[in-house]
Amino acid sequence: MVEHALNPIRQSFHEHCAAGMVYVVGRAVTRLCVPCTVRIFTVAMADALAKVPDAEVDPEGTFKYILVRIKVKDGTEYKDIVRGTKSAGQYHNHIFEKVTPPITALGLECNCLGGGKIEHNSKDKKLRVFGESTGYGKADHSVSVEKLKSVFKDYEITWSDDKE
Repeated sequence: MVEHALNPIRQSFHEHCAAGMVYVVGRAVTRLCVPCTVRIFTVAMADALAKVPDAEVDPEGTFKYILVRIKVKDGTEYKDIVRGTKSAGQYHNHIFEKVTPPITALGLECNCLGGGKIEHNSKDKKLRVFGESTGYGKADHSVSVEKLKSVFKDYEITWSDDKE
């Protein structure tokens, strides 16, 4: 069997396709078959999804939030995330504009599913999700709460369709 010059993840995917070698800048690299390349790409993109935190919100106060679906480009794998901050000012799209560049840099796509507000009381360990975005519509607050629960495990987290 040809020695593999790639990492262990790639190695395990393509033991069967090591029939040839390719020389890149004087260094031998094992050739990958198309199915193995697709598997490696899928694992890498799933890994990129896993690295994105489920929720990131300001540590205190009442502020706007959005629910965003991040997805592997041209793939079916996705993850929903919550982002909220006072720095958004009056508009939910300011949050989306901050979220999009680092996500696309990972090779993923972003789509805003809606928005609302979060009231964060860190002293009492409470989060309240409510309201809606004029531009994006109302986020599915029940999904947002599940994402928040994965990060704020010892918090009381509630939601309502109340506007305020």
